[in-house]
Amino acid sequence: MRKVVIGLSGGMDSTTLLGYYLEQGTEVHCCSFYYGSKHGVFELEAAKAVVKYYKSFEYEITHHLFDLADVFANFNSALLLFGGAIPEGNYNDETMKQTVVPGRNLIFVSIMAGLAESIEAEVVALGVHSGDHHIYPDCRPEFIKSLHTTILRSTDDKVMVFAPFLNDNKASILLQGYSFTFPVPYHLTRTCYKNQLLACGKCGSCQERLEAFKIIGRKDPIEYE
Repeated sequence: MRKVVIGLSGGMDSTTLLGYYLEQGTEVHCCSFYYGSKHGVFELEAAKAVVKYYKSFEYEITHHLFDLADVFANFNSALLLFGGAIPEGNYNDETMKQTVVPGRNLIFVSIMAGLAESIEAEVVALGVHSGDHHIYPDCRPEFIKSLHTTILRSTDDKVMVFAPFLNDNKASILLQGYSFTFPVPYHLTRTCYKNQLLACGKCGSCQERLEAFKIIGRKDPIEYE
């Protein structure tokens, strides 16, 4: 595989995805989206820091930034700046469905597929995993399969959609990330959904992250509130 376009949020999963493809010697084009989420500014800074980290090892990476705040301005989600409060508690709690952003991955992948076709990349890759399936309909296997078919047809079979971690949990993703030649820089990643510099440790996203580190017997390297 010569080129791949990936979604890079600056979180653990997408950063591991970046490491996954760099480990294979692939030229990676990272797409980061600002869409008016509460944690969006912090995510983008994390994504930039991750790219800078990997570039220091002379990996071939291009970072594409997209500002979609106007597109999502009238969407309804607690994850967005003008939505309700971010729910706290377990990641699988029903309240976490308040953080679903309508159409998000569909919109993101459409843009990424357009870029992929333009630069002659064969794959659009996503870091979605099994922990996302309960809450987010646009992270489930049936959606990814449908999206793959749609993108193939829209690009005349030039671009496919692939999610290598689709059936993995967050702990197994961490283990993969630590096994790479240059371990994934989890200390640079951003997971918390709240609009604050330090991770809260209380929202569902933070809770899932902390649990994953506990399962593999490692200390989470980021600072918490």
